[in-house]
Amino acid sequence: MKAKTTISNFLLGLALFSCTTVFAQEQQTVNEPDLKTKVGIKGGLNLTNLYISNTTDEHIKAGFDAGVFVKVPVTRGFSIQPELLYTVKGAQDTYNNFAEGSGEYKFNLGYMEMPLLAVLNVAPNFNIHVGGYAAYLVNANVENVNNNGSIQGATSLNTGDFNRWDYGLIAGFGFDIQNVTLGARYNYGLRNIGKGGNLSGDITQNSKNAGFSIYAGIGF
Repeated sequence: MKAKTTISNFLLGLALFSCTTVFAQEQQTVNEPDLKTKVGIKGGLNLTNLYISNTTDEHIKAGFDAGVFVKVPVTRGFSIQPELLYTVKGAQDTYNNFAEGSGEYKFNLGYMEMPLLAVLNVAPNFNIHVGGYAAYLVNANVENVNNNGSIQGATSLNTGDFNRWDYGLIAGFGFDIQNVTLGARYNYGLRNIGKGGNLSGDITQNSKNAGFSIYAGIGF
């Protein structure tokens, strides 16, 4: 967890350091004489986990996110970028016993997430971005996946057993190639996902969301 916190701090420091030098950088395509607001779609791969205080559960789970973004230039080299995404987070655990055989339990949390980012172009085709997010839990389930990758069953969980709202910090970087953007970011949750008084909530009461996202998008 300390390594991931160091990465987040490094990206934040780099963003602050770059504020005085980025304003001469380009962020429009070669066919655009002036800066303009862009609306786009994006999606990607999530590699998420749950953590308790400074101890990370190492059972990383793959998920996805998809949605829309708006990139609003404030001045050359600096933009504000709100997004609206559906994102699947959570964690997984393995099992190996006589009764069930071997496989994985995947704990999935589906959120409608609203990141708000400050985007700094530190080079003509390279940006770093920092900000925060708020997310609302819309579904939760546990999947039983065998070693062949087949889903043996899925159990829906009551979203009322969890804190419906989550929020946290974001830091990352991206490459802009004309209207296409590629990048990666780290999301660090600040709120416990579970509520006490029930089994699901008690198990996750002290856990928070965390994970990396790798994404691609296109703006118009």
